[in-house]
Amino acid sequence: MAMTVGEAALELKRAYERGSRRGQIALHIHLFGIKYADDLRSLSVREVVNRAGIPDYVAEINKGRNLAKYVQIKGE
Repeated sequence: MAMTVGEAALELKRAYERGSRRGQIALHIHLFGIKYADDLRSLSVREVVNRAGIPDYVAEINKGRNLAKYVQIKGE
């Protein structure tokens, strides 16, 4: 079952917060884009970012989405 905008926004906010604690926001935003690439294809990434209430990371999410077909997440 595909994610809703609300579910994606919640996961994005979690990724942002994990990155904030570790000083690696962009990395965790990229990982979000990689992990949820398939789900994000049917959603407005801008709407997900707005709903998450975080700064504009649309470009970083799209970088992760584009990388998804080339990489595999090893662990979290």
